[in-house]
This record gives sequence, C-alpha cells and structure tokens, in this order.
Amino acid sequence: MAAGKERSILPLAAALLLTALANSAQAQSQPSGQPSNRPAEGPARASPQGPVQGPKVNTIKEAFERLGRCWKPPPASVAAPMDITVIVSFNRSGAIMGHPRITYESPKATDNDRLAYRVAVMEALQRCSPMPFTETMAGAVAGHPFAVQFRTHLQPPKFQPKEKRAWLSPKIL
Repeated sequence: MAAGKERSILPLAAALLLTALANSAQAQSQPSGQPSNRPAEGPARASPQGPVQGPKVNTIKEAFERLGRCWKPPPASVAAPMDITVIVSFNRSGAIMGHPRITYESPKATDNDRLAYRVAVMEALQRCSPMPFTETMAGAVAGHPFAVQFRTHLQPPKFQPKEKRAWLSPKIL
C-alpha cells in the first residue's frame, strides 16, 4: 500500500522539480530583466542579433492570442485532455516576472496528466517570452497578473436537446 502511494507522489515531485529548474534557468539567463539570447523556437522569441521577431503585442487580446499560439498540449497518447490555468506576470521588457503559479487543473486528471500539462505550460511560456509588447502596452501591463486558461477538453455544444420531440422536428406531408 505504501509503495502505491509513493508512485502517485513521484509525478508531482517531478513536476515541482521541473518547474524549479525552469525558473532557475530563466533567472540565470535573464539576470537584469533583459531579453534572453536563446535560440528562436517560435514567432515570439528573441534572436541573438536583435529584438523579438513578429508583430508587437499592443492589446491584452493580442497577448492572450500570442500565448494561445505558443500552446502545444501533450498528445492524447501521453495525457488525457484537461484544462489548466496559470497566473503569470510580465515586466516591461516582456520577460516573465517571478514564478508562474498554477491555480486550476481539471479535477479528474491523473498525476501523470497533470505532470504532462505542467511541462506543456512551462514550454508554452518559454516559447512566448519575452513577450514583444509595444511601449504603451509594456507600461500598462508590467507587473500585473494574467490568468491564462489553457483548455484542451472538448466542449459540449451550448444547447443539446435531451431528446428529439416529434413536434419539434420539421415534418413534410
């Protein structure tokens, strides 16, 4: 029985370790809030030659769209679809401030699903940072938390009739 409990704790411990490693690597690569010089991995990465590539982010809607484009959920063969929400803040230069905090995970997710999605969230934030804010947007959002929802489960249609009634279906005579 104790061995089973240890197995269920290991994925959570691994997730915490990966998060700590990612945060320490990010802190070491950006000691004074300067954009990182890591190789480009997506449209919003800094290049060694200059500023972040791609259009500048000027609205909150554009910031969420950019984060959505960076999101690559784990394949269904690795983890079951789930929802996860993370709170993250950016500084004026678009780098992540502090430690992103996961505030919601689907309640029916297994430990392995949670681990896979935590890693995917960390990778998405790394792909999107530094966020290429315009000067006015940078001043407006610096230090303010964003609650970013990464949704991967299939949403049921808003209206699903429980049964088809004869008087509701069109009938041609």
